Amino acid sequence: MSTLTNDLFKKALDLNENDRATLAGILIESLEEKPIEEHEAVWRAEISRRVQELDSGEVETISWEDVKARLLKRYNG
Repeated sequence: MSTLTNDLFKKALDLNENDRATLAGILIESLEEKPIEEHEAVWRAEISRRVQELDSGEVETISWEDVKARLLKRYNG
C-alpha cells in the first residue's frame, strides 16, 4: 500500500462518524457496476413479480414456524 493511501486512511479515520459514513457510501457507490437506480428498478420488477405470483395463487407463503422447523430438521437431523 502506498504512503499516500496510508495517509488517506489515517485522515479518513480522523473524520467524525457522519463524515466517515458519507465517505464510505461514496466509495462503495464508486465500485458499483450499475447505478443505484438500475438496482432499484430490478428490485421493483422482482417485487412486482412476486406479488403477482402471490395474488394469482401460483405460490403460497410459508410461515416462519414451518421454515424454522424445516431448517432445524435439515441441520439437526
